[in-house]
Amino acid sequence: MQSLHPPLGTENQSSFLVESRREMLVLLRGLKENNQLISMMINDGAEVFITSVLELDDLNNTLTIDSSPSHAANQRIIEAPRVFFEGLLDRISIQFSTSSMQRTTFEGREALKCSIPINMIRLQRRENYRINTPLTNPIRCLIPLEIESEYETIKFSLVDISCGGVALLDEKRILEIYSGQIYDDCKIDLPGIGQIDLALQIKNSQDLTLLNGKLNRRVGCEFIGASTAALASVQRYIMKLERERNSKMTGQHH
Repeated sequence: MQSLHPPLGTENQSSFLVESRREMLVLLRGLKENNQLISMMINDGAEVFITSVLELDDLNNTLTIDSSPSHAANQRIIEAPRVFFEGLLDRISIQFSTSSMQRTTFEGREALKCSIPINMIRLQRRENYRINTPLTNPIRCLIPLEIESEYETIKFSLVDISCGGVALLDEKRILEIYSGQIYDDCKIDLPGIGQIDLALQIKNSQDLTLLNGKLNRRVGCEFIGASTAALASVQRYIMKLERERNSKMTGQHH
C-alpha cells in the first residue's frame, strides 16, 4: 500500500480519525504551545520541510505556520495539490493535510496559512512510550566514529526518546545509515538522571529541509544491549519530562 507520507516511527501504530473540532483545536494548540516542530510534506513526501504552528485562529478558521525563506520553496508548497503535516505531541503522532495553502504575514514576517483541517489522524504508538526531547537545550548522544582511521567521539542532538531507542539529528551526514548498522559504546547524557552506555542500531532515516534552508537528517535508532539499569534511567527520564510538561500544561489551562 502506497503511503502518502514517510512514516517517522517504526513501531506498531493504531490510528484514530479525529473529527471533533474541539479536540483538533486542543491538539493544534498543544503543538503550538509546546513549540513542537512539524514535518510539512509535498510531492508524496519527496520534499519535507520542518515548520511550526505560529497561530491558531478559531474565529477566522485559520492555521498560520512558519514559511521557508526560499520563495521558490514556498511557491511549490502553495502550488502543491495537497500538503501533508505530521507533528509529534508526546507519544502521539498528529497528521493532517490541506489543499488551501496561501501566503500571509505574521508579526511582520512572511508565513503560510490554511484552513483549520476538518479531520486529523492521531497515531497512537503502542510498543514504546516515545516522548519528544527538549529542542532548546537538546540532549546529547555521544557516538565514537572512525574518521580517517582515527576514532573520534561525535555529539548528536536527540529529537525523541523511548525505552526502545532514540531519534537523533545527523546534520553533517556522518553516520552510516544503512538499516542494521550498529554503533557500539554510545553514551547518552540524561539531564537530572545521569549518563547511560549502550549500543545503537540504525533503523531508518529521513532527510529534512529546515525552514532556514539547511538540510538535516533524522535517524531512528534502536537500543542494543542496554542494561536493565540503563533502561530504568530512560524510563525515569521520560517520567520526569512528562511531569514537567504536565505541570506546564495544567498551569496554562485552568
